[in-house]
Amino acid sequence: MKSLAVVNFAPEKGSVELREIETPVIGAEDVLLEVANVGVCGSDLHQWTADHSWPVNYPVVLGHEFGGRIVEVGKDVEHWKTGDRVVSETAAMISKDNPMTRRGLYNLDPTRKGFGYGVNGAMTKYVRVPSRILHHVPDQLPFEQACLTEPCSVAYNAVVKNARIEPGDRVVVLGPGTIGILCAAMARLCGAEVALVGLPQDAHRLEIAKQYGCEVIIGDAKPWAQERDGLGCDGVIDAAGASITLKIALDLVRPAGWISKVGWGPQPLGFNIDPLVQKNITLQGSFSHNWPVWERVIALLASGQLDVRPIIGGVWPVTEWHTAFEKMHHGEVVKSVLKPV
Repeated sequence: MKSLAVVNFAPEKGSVELREIETPVIGAEDVLLEVANVGVCGSDLHQWTADHSWPVNYPVVLGHEFGGRIVEVGKDVEHWKTGDRVVSETAAMISKDNPMTRRGLYNLDPTRKGFGYGVNGAMTKYVRVPSRILHHVPDQLPFEQACLTEPCSVAYNAVVKNARIEPGDRVVVLGPGTIGILCAAMARLCGAEVALVGLPQDAHRLEIAKQYGCEVIIGDAKPWAQERDGLGCDGVIDAAGASITLKIALDLVRPAGWISKVGWGPQPLGFNIDPLVQKNITLQGSFSHNWPVWERVIALLASGQLDVRPIIGGVWPVTEWHTAFEKMHHGEVVKSVLKPV
């Protein structure tokens, strides 16, 4: 049986098209998932525009933010059955013997390959998924929201696990994309006062961030950062896709403060990082997520403590992937969601 899929077929710009592909054959420890919804990530856009900085196994079906129902179960799979509502993590291939995997940090396994670049992703009707990375989706959580568990987990890891927020902290978030807005929402859940910073062209996204109780700033955030005692904010979450924002973060944060960097910026730094030393700042990278993070995020989504509906700009059939991509690319919506046909 064949299904339509959004395929990135070559490294050149614009090398994404709709193709028919065969239904995957699953292994003994896999399930076959019928995809209900799949979110469009900034990384999908970067592969489409060919300005990504990671290796891609062409041709590959895009999409790593997804959920759906199990329609087939491998012979060695336990605890899962057909009909189960699930979401899937992104670590499609890992080494069970890698020291990071043995510590439960398989997201940091250097051999890891993810959906949408390393193996076929979920912008299609059926996707093969290892049962080890499945999570149950409660009935009250619609798939249009559940499929965004992945970016929420990125934000949870950056804010809860890799920062050190205390209630009452003042936190600046740089970059009002999906991850930036979700990081701001997570910081609010942790009890921080939060300012989300962007550029004039980000005005629409910043308006959405207000729904999470954030201050929004276009341009210079330093007056807000210094408002309390003149020393700077307690922490900065750098969720922008440019290296120069780290320089801004170093300027905004107070002595003995922290920076959690989750945004990818492939450009060389090109500036002095002595303030990191002089101000005794903790700089922490944050990459991906693992099983316990996903369980916490699903609980937050199911309980309503974290609401992703404000960032969803629309749901398009997979046949209209180009419109969904364009609307995100031009900043008309924060997050596009696709529905396979």
